[in-house]
Amino acid sequence: MYNEYDDLSFEEQLHLTESLIRQRHNQQMFLRRNAQLLQQELELEAELLEENPELAQTIHALNMREIQSNQRGLENVLGAEGLRTKEQSVWSKFFPGLGGR
Repeated sequence: MYNEYDDLSFEEQLHLTESLIRQRHNQQMFLRRNAQLLQQELELEAELLEENPELAQTIHALNMREIQSNQRGLENVLGAEGLRTKEQSVWSKFFPGLGGR
């Protein structure tokens, strides 16, 4: 089966392979370092919250508000009764016999 590397010399293929290996290694090192930094951040956050219960309560309250806001937004998008009524009124203008409820 033909692949894009068949036209390359052995040295070119070797260089390309080494380059890909280096690139993968660098990606793995980046991911490993990123994971370490995230772990440190979580540990620091846990420490701060443990030392300051008021901060923990404030963060919890803000998170709950964000969740509720997102839920309201989703409900507005997915199932707004006003939107359905508007759609039905638009359709009934063009197709009076299909006017719905």
